[in-house]
Amino acid sequence: MLGLGPDPDLAPYFYALAVVLTAIAAFTDWRTGEIPNWITLPPLFFGPIVHGVTNGADGIAGSLLAIAFCGLVPFVMWKLEGMEAGDLKLFVGIAAIVGPDVGLEAEFLAFVVAGIYALGRLAWEGKLLRTVGNSFYVGLNPILPQRMRRPVARELLQRLRLGGAIFGGTLIAVYGRLSAFLLFGS
Repeated sequence: MLGLGPDPDLAPYFYALAVVLTAIAAFTDWRTGEIPNWITLPPLFFGPIVHGVTNGADGIAGSLLAIAFCGLVPFVMWKLEGMEAGDLKLFVGIAAIVGPDVGLEAEFLAFVVAGIYALGRLAWEGKLLRTVGNSFYVGLNPILPQRMRRPVARELLQRLRLGGAIFGGTLIAVYGRLSAFLLFGS
């Protein structure tokens, strides 16, 4: 059977490593606006190797599949300039360490955390209602005739640093796995 996650005996260590890496990435993203390669590339490179050592060829294949599964949506977002490359590399690096199950869960939860933060920030700045109204046209503009299109509001085009959200999503996903591991032993 294909090993799609870390070895069960080593899983808590891989999960802890993912939380530590995302915490460091969140801090550097907050301070500098970037997630450096020295955080993102080692897990991407060493994840498949370590899983190969612990689970053989199935471990390598599982880690590479995790990279592909968890990298698909962030890659598309990056290509559409909706995400920075550091965020993309962090998502796939974490997936290489924890496997596709926890990687996808952490990714989904990171987007939820980022969405909640973005809505809170817009509400704090008094732009939430106008932004929600204008966001309707973001989806409709491509199909509307030219004369009916509305310009996209500037606040919809602002960048959101995802390092903290990725840390939050990873922490929640890992907490769920570790609490189940501690309660049920697997």
